[in-house]
Amino acid sequence: MHIVVLVTAKDAAQARRIAQRLVKEKLAACVNLLPGVRSLFRWEGKVDGAKEVLLVIKTRRSVFSKVVKTVKACHTYSVPEIIALPIVAGNPDYLAWIDASVR
Repeated sequence: MHIVVLVTAKDAAQARRIAQRLVKEKLAACVNLLPGVRSLFRWEGKVDGAKEVLLVIKTRRSVFSKVVKTVKACHTYSVPEIIALPIVAGNPDYLAWIDASVR
């Protein structure tokens, strides 16, 4: 199964480090970095906010646990956002490329 994993990072440098490691280790076929994301959230009993970078990671469900482990190793947040969504349909050629790119 193909999935998209969403991760927020504190800044572009952290996002780039995470993305490069995921692609280099063949845990992701592609990672899009979307700067300028404004997040509002409840943390430690209060509403807070932060400017973040969103990573959109294209990968396979079979390596999700390794993606989580890698993101946590590279991330400075104590509880990083790591959410997987199924890809229910897609360009067959693109999905085959994900398969060929992810171990």
